Amino acid sequence: MSRKWVYGKQDWKTYERGQENCYLMTNGLGGFSSMTMTGSVSRNDHAFFMACTKAPNNRYNMVHRLAEKLVVGGREYVLSSQEFADGSREEGYRFLSGFSYQDTPVWRYHVNGVEICKEAALEHGENRAALCYRITNRTRDSVRFTVTPFYQFTPKGSEPEANQRFARKGSRIESNGLCLTMETDGDVEDIPEITETYYYSYDACDGRREKGSARACHRISVSVDGGCDAVLSVVYGISQDCGISQDCGESPREKAEKIIEELKTYRMGLEYLAGFQDENARALSKSAEQFVANRESTGGRTILAGFPFFEDWGRDTMIALPGVCISARRYEAAESILRTFAAYERKGLMPNLFPEGKNEPMYNTVDAALLFINCVWLYYEASGRMEFVREMYPVMERIIENYKAGTEYGIRMDGDSLISAGRGLDQVTWMDVRVGDILPTPRHGKPVEVNAYWYNALRIMGECSHLMGRTGEEYDILAEKVKASFEETFWMEEKHCLKDVASGTKADEQIRCNQIWAVSMPFTMLDEGKERQVVDTVFEKLYTPYGLRTLDPGDPEFWPHYGGEVLKRDLAYHQGTVWTYPLGAYYMAYLKVNGYSEDAKAHVRGQLEVMESAMREGCIGQLPEIYDGENPVSSKGCFAQAWSVGEILRVYEKLERA
Repeated sequence: MSRKWVYGKQDWKTYERGQENCYLMTNGLGGFSSMTMTGSVSRNDHAFFMACTKAPNNRYNMVHRLAEKLVVGGREYVLSSQEFADGSREEGYRFLSGFSYQDTPVWRYHVNGVEICKEAALEHGENRAALCYRITNRTRDSVRFTVTPFYQFTPKGSEPEANQRFARKGSRIESNGLCLTMETDGDVEDIPEITETYYYSYDACDGRREKGSARACHRISVSVDGGCDAVLSVVYGISQDCGISQDCGESPREKAEKIIEELKTYRMGLEYLAGFQDENARALSKSAEQFVANRESTGGRTILAGFPFFEDWGRDTMIALPGVCISARRYEAAESILRTFAAYERKGLMPNLFPEGKNEPMYNTVDAALLFINCVWLYYEASGRMEFVREMYPVMERIIENYKAGTEYGIRMDGDSLISAGRGLDQVTWMDVRVGDILPTPRHGKPVEVNAYWYNALRIMGECSHLMGRTGEEYDILAEKVKASFEETFWMEEKHCLKDVASGTKADEQIRCNQIWAVSMPFTMLDEGKERQVVDTVFEKLYTPYGLRTLDPGDPEFWPHYGGEVLKRDLAYHQGTVWTYPLGAYYMAYLKVNGYSEDAKAHVRGQLEVMESAMREGCIGQLPEIYDGENPVSSKGCFAQAWSVGEILRVYEKLERA
């Protein structure tokens, strides 16, 4: 079994401490549930029930938060926790005895002889959320427990309009043209509409919208006699006609318990399928699945880049897919995703952003197409499915031919057989921040990792050609030319590492993490001695336990902290900020240059032990996008990032299966 994350009162000694960690559940459609471990919302994107009306990005914050109260002996106790815009707080965390998360979040409260165990779940593949409160009253008096749901019914990231109203009509709540079904075995009482205004501390520190509101129009309650037990269940759902699904007479409690148990069974199946031995790896194999979602516009699967902010992007998908799908042995999802991208290939490029509605895809990425070829190869190595390679081969051929001849965004093969990319204000590598007319990380020219991907893709084409009975000679010859030019262009003998880009600017000799992919890819160009020097230099200048720095701290352009308004965040984003996902490539490169020896594996296992602490902090069981560059102690950016999880899973795969 994977690790169960258990927290106690020492983890919320103060209100602020209780805000530090949150849980995440997803439904495979783009919808999710995420709140802090004390049950509060500290971000405008937090919600008990974030539904998705069109997978995966048409998301609506339906049930924002839950206000919970218990009346014992005539005295009222607030069990929920929340910070409000006027500076006041609900401090129910004082009665919270324990919180745990393995497959579902579970809260335990104790108040003067009354115990309340709260458990929640999302139904996979459906827009339904379940709540179960199990109340044990060991006092001699009757007690009453009340839940007041606060709704938004607005697109993710926005808040209700001033004139927006909420109405309950039996089991339906309607507002803003949306309809939510609510089934409960509790007593439902309509109340005059209440508006709450919240303070989002984790948005405020990043310069995002720090206030938001939600409204309540009813409360749900249950009474429990002295010495008795009771269960209060609530099931929320949305459907096209807003009707209650036909369910053979199941009670709300039966429905809620079924949703909870089915989620546990589903996640247990994912863990079993992945087959990892390490506890952290087993947990990450389930966390990886949370990023895989349906995409209605293409009829296939996709990978959401990160929660709570990001959508599905081409580059992120191609970096995340090997770990999220292949290492986790979710081959069907991998094929679906790759087929979708293959269908949308244009001029040798892969979409960086899929369309919603009638919009055209955006193709502003140089690396997604080359990484697509890499994904096909890794999938073949894992599955042995040569027929899939044959299916993808024409697309792979078009990618190579267009890169050779030149395609959009200045992407073309130069006379030295290396790939050049970028022009004007177009940022086409993963370091793609643009602030107006400012390019904080200008990488126009020949980026080091792009040319590592280019060589790798050419070698893969040669191998695939041989497997299909073709010569593949043209790919092998071109690969040799790339290899000769790469070392001549990028190697810096005096710094024992590779240039970051060949552009004729001062950016060329900055020491960045991008060079690590020139060692970690399946096919690489440097000799063993130079590869080892790259790994050692990256370790010396850029390594931290939670990720690689994007820039050497000794560089005058290094930014030690990430946070504040958008401009400050963007200027720091790739200028020293620690990213988790390149750490996977570092560990794989380290294992490679050390011959995958048992000593090397033991060393990496020892360094990976700290991943447990990373998975306990921020989003429980997940790995984040980034940390501060100077002292990475708290996760920042997206609290759950697909390529971070995927790349670390690949390391565990190397340790256990190589």
